[in-house]
Amino acid sequence: MADTPRMRIDRFLWWARVTKSRSIAQKMAESGTMRLDGRRIDRAHAQVRPGSIIAFARDGSVRILRVEALPVRRGPPAEAATLFTELIPGNTKDVDASSDAA
Repeated sequence: MADTPRMRIDRFLWWARVTKSRSIAQKMAESGTMRLDGRRIDRAHAQVRPGSIIAFARDGSVRILRVEALPVRRGPPAEAATLFTELIPGNTKDVDASSDAA
């Protein structure tokens, strides 16, 4: 069975252009306020893979990202934008709110 590709979270955040530098990404990961797949992390070497959910507070708001692919380089912003999907907190569709409900 082949191992799924993984990457350090600090490197991913920098290569995906979420942070301006890798040292900023390291500090964010080591601060203990970041969550990876629902669990709190405090190490910059935590591993992300496609499908991982990263949540963190930045500039007074919460950002939630789903990793779509791992980068092979720190490319241009257009390329970096394809690496993750920004999820909106609290934006869930309530199944019971359907107009067809009895």
